[in-house]
Amino acid sequence: MFAMTAAAILFTLTLALARAVLGPTTYDRILAVNMAGTKTVLLIAVAGFLTNRPDFLDLALLYVLLNFITTLAVLKYVAYKDFSTADQQ
Repeated sequence: MFAMTAAAILFTLTLALARAVLGPTTYDRILAVNMAGTKTVLLIAVAGFLTNRPDFLDLALLYVLLNFITTLAVLKYVAYKDFSTADQQ
């Protein structure tokens, strides 16, 4: 069952990466990369269950935090073309 789940996650990961390449706007591409990161976290968690190593869940949680912070930083850079606060103009 976990192997079929991993195959489904890989399929949706492929679709997300295709959207990241073919996305018509920058925001579509950023959201697709964020979704690919989320699918990667799911794949790490499923791999942990497949190999009977629950410590993979800790790695998945760390990757979730990195994915979230990176997405926010990229969106802020795209919106303001700078990483400083938006009030300083």
